[in-house]
Amino acid sequence: MTKPRVLFLCTGNSARSQMAEAFLRHHAGQYFDVYSAGLEPKGVHPMTIIVMEEMGIDIFGQHSKTSSEFGDTIFDLA
Repeated sequence: MTKPRVLFLCTGNSARSQMAEAFLRHHAGQYFDVYSAGLEPKGVHPMTIIVMEEMGIDIFGQHSKTSSEFGDTIFDLA
């Protein structure tokens, strides 16, 4: 069975969508393929990494992405 694909989309893909992606992946990644993107990516804000680390979730390797990076990918939830 294929896992549903979820996309969190925002403007900068620097904080909220990065956090949402990490939370869902951390808590239910076995059930969903999780992604995030922004309309005008600005890079992951350093405080986002710190806050998530304080919550026990490592997002150091995540980076800001533009929605066009996903090409023709079909998402089940966006």
